[in-house]
Amino acid sequence: MFLSPPPHYTVMFSFTIVSQRHLFPFVIVSFYPLFPFANYFLPSPLVHFLMSNGWKREKKVPCVARTFITTNKIKAWLKSQPWSLPLSASTMRFLLLQLFLATLLLFSSFSFTLSHEQDEDEDLIYLQGLEGTPSPSHHDDFSDYKPPEVDHKDVVVLKENNFTDIVNNNRFVMVQFYAPAPTCRLCEVVAPDYAAAATELKDQNVILATVDDNALAHQFNVQAFPTLHFFIDGVHYQPFQGSLSKDAIVTWIKKKIGPSLIRNVTTLEEAQRILTDQPRLVLGFLNSLVGPESEELAAAARLEEDVIFYQTVNPDVAKLLHIDPDVKRPALILIKKEEEKLNHFDGPFVKSAIADFVFSNKLPLVTVFNSKSAPSLFQNAVDRHLLLFATSNESAKLIPVFQEAAKSFKGKLIFIYVETDNKDVGTAMVDYFGISNTGSGPKVLAFTGFFDGKKFLLDGELTVDKIKAFGEDFLEDKLKRFFKSDPIPKSNDGDVKIVVGKNFEEIVLDESKDVLLEIYSPWCEHCLTLVPIYNKLAKHLRGIDSLVIAKMNGITNEHPMAKTNGYPTLLFFPAGNKSSDPISFDEDRTVVDFYKFLKKHASIPFKLQKATSTSDAISDVKDEL
Repeated sequence: MFLSPPPHYTVMFSFTIVSQRHLFPFVIVSFYPLFPFANYFLPSPLVHFLMSNGWKREKKVPCVARTFITTNKIKAWLKSQPWSLPLSASTMRFLLLQLFLATLLLFSSFSFTLSHEQDEDEDLIYLQGLEGTPSPSHHDDFSDYKPPEVDHKDVVVLKENNFTDIVNNNRFVMVQFYAPAPTCRLCEVVAPDYAAAATELKDQNVILATVDDNALAHQFNVQAFPTLHFFIDGVHYQPFQGSLSKDAIVTWIKKKIGPSLIRNVTTLEEAQRILTDQPRLVLGFLNSLVGPESEELAAAARLEEDVIFYQTVNPDVAKLLHIDPDVKRPALILIKKEEEKLNHFDGPFVKSAIADFVFSNKLPLVTVFNSKSAPSLFQNAVDRHLLLFATSNESAKLIPVFQEAAKSFKGKLIFIYVETDNKDVGTAMVDYFGISNTGSGPKVLAFTGFFDGKKFLLDGELTVDKIKAFGEDFLEDKLKRFFKSDPIPKSNDGDVKIVVGKNFEEIVLDESKDVLLEIYSPWCEHCLTLVPIYNKLAKHLRGIDSLVIAKMNGITNEHPMAKTNGYPTLLFFPAGNKSSDPISFDEDRTVVDFYKFLKKHASIPFKLQKATSTSDAISDVKDEL
């Protein structure tokens, strides 16, 4: 159901898996609609359901969105849907046809003979006769779905000829870069919320506009649809990265245009309350609650979505909140409940410096990975992470070491602790990153995030100096990549060879062999459908020494030559040319089409070895049935 590369700490799943497995207490849905298979676009009803649960478009990656949804909530939604898969009729037709072919073979005096002079047409006729009519692919029936009704009366439509005038001549303008359906189903789904936000904000002199123009999208480096950009007085202020719901858009814009984004603290009672209630806060100790200092603080507050800013002129309040009352004003402090609770600002009291300081220090030195902390990690602008994998018993000794190393990488790397013996998240994280096959004991792994998913493993003892050196090498791209791998199978004598990360080069990159490799996911419905077809192909070709039919579990194994945009991915590696990129198989997934593809691209010519008797042919057909 879902075609998706392994994204950032994701659990890949189909509808079937969601109802059967609980790898996380939440799941992360990722959608990449711009791959070649248009029929696999995520259905609009599902998009609408995800949107109602806080689906957020990710930056950097084209047309990606993700959300955190409990598996129970997904199961409840699935049960409420009317669709079903019409498998029985087509399956019956397929079986009847196969039985008919078997009957013809049984009562026919025709026999298959092997001849070195038979050409490719005869090979194809032979395969077509054995293969029969393939079962049609099945997709969920969403024919009754109707796009949401949208009242666009308050949304301004921009084009190249009016874009500059509208943006420059209005104080506040939000522009949604979009693509019309069916290219972007998410754009269709969020349209009602965007239009409702435009209506609510029109009385506050805020314009919400849309534009469908490739040249303008390129000018603003738009890499995903929909993308929202905010302009103030004609100046591009910043992109919108929040939820695409009406309330989220309205709240975000009101914060950006509000007269004041900072709260005054005048009494000790107020100071004690916020110190107790807020997980993190910024306090400015100013000379005046109005004027240039307050304006700079407010401007910095607009750039931070998840930290509350306060200001005071009361020395007693400042003292309670850990600022020296005799310090030269303006002064500023960031207070957190986690380790390294206090961060004192010592830079110039200007918007950019204050914002950079808060951004670099607002997270704890080490974040414990769980369902609550995951959003702050996934949606953070810092997408390079160092992960400590250790048991709860090991953490008491190692977390202080990890925290000390983290002090040197504020704003550059996020340090994350994964409790490996935590059944809710630890086991799944260990499996996803392939740590379970790297030996016992705690591990530190560097991760470049879901954008390219590169991993690097720290070998040896975990000390502050070694972790710091590892982090520096990570930032400077000096590390050797780590690839996941299952153990090499003890026996590999089947028609379809089993490839894992550790034997990839031995099997797939063998220059003396033409190799067709399927990269699959164990719970991918399309992969399961392909299994009997792929097995038939391998059976028909098993006598050809120069040709290898192989498969690899793409969830638990990796290799730099095994790049995939979804499952299944089929790659062909020609003999004598393994240094070049493999050839993708994008044809119909039938035995005949696989055979045509292999005959066309194989470096080493081969002949199909056909059955030598009627009984052998009948046996083949029975196997296929």
